[in-house]
Amino acid sequence: MTSTPPTPLTTGPVAGSPDAAPAPGGVTFDGVVKRYGGQTVLDVARLDVPHRSFTVVVGPSGCGKSTGLRVVAGLETPDSGRVRIGGTDVTDTPPGRRGVSMVFQDFALYPHLTVEQNIAFGLRLEAKHNRRAGPDKAEIAQRVTDACAMLGLAELRRRRPSQLSGGERQRVGLARAIVRRPRVLLLDEPLSALDAQLRQHARAELVRLHRELGNTVILVTHDQLEALSMGTNLVVMNAGRVAQTGVPADVYQRPADTFVATFVGSPTMNLHDVEPRPHPAGGELVGPGIRAVVAGAGLPRRVRLGWRAGDGVLETPTGVSPASERPTDEAPTGPGLTLEGLIDVVEFTGESTVIHCVGPAGGWRASVGSGVAVPAVGERVRLRVEPDKLHLFDTATGLRLADPAGPVAEPVPSLGGVRPDGV
Repeated sequence: MTSTPPTPLTTGPVAGSPDAAPAPGGVTFDGVVKRYGGQTVLDVARLDVPHRSFTVVVGPSGCGKSTGLRVVAGLETPDSGRVRIGGTDVTDTPPGRRGVSMVFQDFALYPHLTVEQNIAFGLRLEAKHNRRAGPDKAEIAQRVTDACAMLGLAELRRRRPSQLSGGERQRVGLARAIVRRPRVLLLDEPLSALDAQLRQHARAELVRLHRELGNTVILVTHDQLEALSMGTNLVVMNAGRVAQTGVPADVYQRPADTFVATFVGSPTMNLHDVEPRPHPAGGELVGPGIRAVVAGAGLPRRVRLGWRAGDGVLETPTGVSPASERPTDEAPTGPGLTLEGLIDVVEFTGESTVIHCVGPAGGWRASVGSGVAVPAVGERVRLRVEPDKLHLFDTATGLRLADPAGPVAEPVPSLGGVRPDGV
């Protein structure tokens, strides 16, 4: 195969792209840079948060998620660049005049005030400082009543924060934010203090709340389940920059680089270093214990091959010989990826089981659906991944390359196996 410069692919508008259209009713970062001392913690060339979207910002600790949220709220001033809300430049606008409400990770409730007093606090300040246009007492009372009814706080209105559970305090924090009817609602890891069962309930409530309010919501989290299940728009950040943005399903299925591939999704994507070779079907990718046939051509000399744990067809171990005993010149059985391994760890997670395998290809993981017989530790298995489920990345840059799916010269043989998802 000839070596040509790789063609990176991304999903959605690329930060800084001249073709990226602004969001007329959403939030726009335009060349926003924020530094603390000599360290740059936020560097966003361009990011458009769509109007009325539920945008989830996800990334590792210290990647700039919360800093970006605070810049939108006006609690931090960028060193350079502009922030626009609804098309209006609000970079120098005070926080109280931006039409933004923020829910903090620790809820920040006033301990000496009751639930309804906490919820009404912002409205009362607005009425005090803006007597002409601010809400009157009757409107404040009605808004508080509506917010309490929406979030199930009607019976807790007379209690103080010390008399509430963590989930109830979380709902009070949300009520205090939404009662102001903000154009943009900012949520800084509001579910991190809740237990697993309450988190699941709160996720559904937040999605329902967004549907009822119809405003723009930006939620920051490090939890990938929250990111993939709640958002209509996903932003993945790394080292202060936007790595990829788009619909959650697109980001998961077509990661822009190896960072997104390994960060988004659990288990993380399996990656193997391979070398392209000529093949009638387009190209053969070969590595230690790895053989794959793809339809692509013109790949660089070194490629990183990826596949999701739930995208393989796991075969029973009967009649499968160890990968180390296969002749090195044996041709692949057909388009797609075939590899073998020895089961080292079995993790039962409830709805599925994750098997950890080791072999010549290194360590890899596969997900086996409920109701499917799981091989035992120590058994040798073979796994096959169809070409449309494979991902190719440039080893040098980490960027995604042309998809390996497409017309192939050889038919896919019947393996007689079972899909990990039980189908």
